[in-house]
Amino acid sequence: MGAGNRVLDLLFPRRCVVCDEITDRAGESVCRKCQNKIIYIREPACMKCGKQLKSEEQEYCKDCERVRHSYIRGTALYDYGSMSDSLFRFKYAGRMEYASFYGRDLYEKKAKWLSVVRPDALLPVPIHPSRKRRRGYNQAELIARELSGLSGIPVNTALMERIKKTKPLKNLSHEERQNNLKRAFKIRQNDVKLNTIVIIDDIYTTGSTIDSMARVLHGAGITEVYFVALTIGRGI
Repeated sequence: MGAGNRVLDLLFPRRCVVCDEITDRAGESVCRKCQNKIIYIREPACMKCGKQLKSEEQEYCKDCERVRHSYIRGTALYDYGSMSDSLFRFKYAGRMEYASFYGRDLYEKKAKWLSVVRPDALLPVPIHPSRKRRRGYNQAELIARELSGLSGIPVNTALMERIKKTKPLKNLSHEERQNNLKRAFKIRQNDVKLNTIVIIDDIYTTGSTIDSMARVLHGAGITEVYFVALTIGRGI
């Protein structure tokens, strides 16, 4: 760590992205007591959405066995439960600095996956303009830009917009989510010269948002749609 960074750490001590206490490790974003609290998604994982599975014999989670998704495949970094408090502060408490840690961690763990998919662009899930004005930023875009800076894959925020202010999805059923997201997204570019897109989102639950975006992208002639999520719930 350079002298300038050491001075900044003294003047503005870093807070642990997991527990929010001042970190006891110079130059690090996670304190010692939280090092082992982050649960990463590992194999076996669902071959469609990437949710953690319990058995090596399983190929797909129960959700993906019963729902036909519009995307090709996805992957995720963290178990949602282990990073839910961190993500809440990132989205609703202005902790934009967390994006640097998330993006670096995503790149270190998912660079190989991205090299196989070879996307033309990263597409952060758009948020409604009114929500962006209130929050001040799009959390998915912050993650995407950090990942882009490390991977060299461009971010495209001009491709799609959110034109419908949807209800929060967390308490809705799968059918309610689908209805809620109907006509929520719109392509902004008339002449799309992209073939493979990776959608970037902070949370994957049932896949309704990714599916809704994928259908719109397919309609614009983009044939291959994947996703990378920062966190994901567990499969059964």
